[in-house]
Amino acid sequence: MIPADQLTDPAVRAFVAAVNAGDRQAFAAALTPGATMSDDGSDRDLDDWADREIFSSNGRMDVESEADGGRALVADYRNDTWGAMRTAWRFTVSDGRVSRFETGQA
Repeated sequence: MIPADQLTDPAVRAFVAAVNAGDRQAFAAALTPGATMSDDGSDRDLDDWADREIFSSNGRMDVESEADGGRALVADYRNDTWGAMRTAWRFTVSDGRVSRFETGQA
């Protein structure tokens, strides 16, 4: 596993650290205004998704590997709703913050 503080891309590092800390304020700060996301190929409302999949269900990412300069991750993701699953994450970064992320089962 790669500790969050050792991830290559600073914006992705801030995103993963915020998820793992359950820190809504840090999560919002890691995103650009109007950031978007998709889960398993379907665009979702980011705020609703984050509340359901991360913050109200104790979401956590254990990063297995990174590629594309740290903007593509494979992680064991777990939360109280779904348990553990192997997931892929791709990030678009603008002005040092995440403007879009796409996730789904790997």
